[in-house]
Amino acid sequence: MRIVRYADATGEIGLGALTADDFAVPMMGELYGTLEPAGEPVPVAAYLAPVQPANIFAIGLNYGRHAEETGASLSQQPIVFMKATTSVTATGSPIRLPACSQGPEVDFEGELAVVIGRPARDVDEAFALGYVLGYTCANDVSARRWQKHGGGGQWVRGKSFDTFCPLGPVLATADEISDPQRLTIRTRLNGELMQEGSTADMIFPVARLISFLSQDTTLLPGTVILTGTPPGVGFARQPPVFLCAGDQIEVEIEGIGRLVNPVVGA
Repeated sequence: MRIVRYADATGEIGLGALTADDFAVPMMGELYGTLEPAGEPVPVAAYLAPVQPANIFAIGLNYGRHAEETGASLSQQPIVFMKATTSVTATGSPIRLPACSQGPEVDFEGELAVVIGRPARDVDEAFALGYVLGYTCANDVSARRWQKHGGGGQWVRGKSFDTFCPLGPVLATADEISDPQRLTIRTRLNGELMQEGSTADMIFPVARLISFLSQDTTLLPGTVILTGTPPGVGFARQPPVFLCAGDQIEVEIEGIGRLVNPVVGA
């Protein structure tokens, strides 16, 4: 199933099963429980982020080719940071450049996002995918100067400004994705291909990340895990490419869809 959170023409918010472009069958029940169809397809007036995360864990330098382009050595265990839940926004909604930035620094990172569906603690890697509710597209938007110099050595500040975690457009349930390690990810800036890679290039695959993060730590339903980005990010280019007001950034993942966001100034 391809689940959307949406607003209808009256502004009412609901969950639905996407049936065609901008139409969804309303669903009744709980996202982390049971959902049942409740009527005929209705027009989707606006897409919302498909989940309201309980927590957002993110993984740095998790693609071999991305590590190469940054000159970083491969880590022996996942590099983990978090993003504020207030950074979440939806497809079609603008990414806002921070007023506190001093010059261009805001970068894009197209990523596969994993959504946990039931409490997970001390999960064996062999069973980890059984805790996944579904997958969505993500953009780990990053203010590079704040990431590297404005957080006392921590990345959270530069990655948690409002609108810095676009998610969507749909939540593809786990049964829709036969193998999360065989998906193509592409990121386009103003129509130009910037990133292209496969989740097969992940250093730590999805199941291992879930197992690692759940060690003595409860992953609540609604926990979102951003699994890293393939090569082609803006700061690693010569010359660097950063987001500017008027840009449009698009993340597309095979089997899930396209997450599209305009960029606006502060």
